[in-house]
Amino acid sequence: MNTRPPSAGPGSRPPTEPQRLLAIYLNDHLAGAGSGVSLIRRMARAHRNTPAGGLLSELAVEIGEDRESLREFMTALDVPARWPRVVAGRLAEKVGRLKLNGRLVKRSPLSDVIELEAMRLGVEGKASMWRSLRILALGDSRLDQVAVDRLLARAVRQESVLEALRVEAARRTFTASATVAAPGHTGPSRHGSPRRARWAA
Repeated sequence: MNTRPPSAGPGSRPPTEPQRLLAIYLNDHLAGAGSGVSLIRRMARAHRNTPAGGLLSELAVEIGEDRESLREFMTALDVPARWPRVVAGRLAEKVGRLKLNGRLVKRSPLSDVIELEAMRLGVEGKASMWRSLRILALGDSRLDQVAVDRLLARAVRQESVLEALRVEAARRTFTASATVAAPGHTGPSRHGSPRRARWAA
């Protein structure tokens, strides 16, 4: 009879330092992605009856898909999701709703500026993450480099759309003569056609 203990499988080996750091990094981004999805969906609901509602709804769908892509990459890289960290990120987003915006009851125009700034920064961070994963994909066959490049290009476009919406929201909020159309092209929509960022008058 073989009395030696069974050999440890790959899943029981202690992670290497790069793997440990990658797990922390990707879980931080997964937590941020959860907060971002919650926020952009709330923004889309708040503006569903305005000209900007369509753009925000498209962004909500895309950003939700991006979160799922991150989960798939984490699975491919054997990085488990650390749900307490993810839940903490969701709670942080909910606490952020209590931020003063100049009005006690109804939604303030300042909410648009603050939320769009938060989303713009979040998407910029997501683009940086895709760039980091692209570096990893160059030497790791578990990652699809083409898929990472596609997600990076989409994040760059999302940044452009959010920035145009943010500029227009700031104009509406902080100036007396606000226009309803953003001054520049926001890049292609989800379906590739040019779109402008527009808000209710």
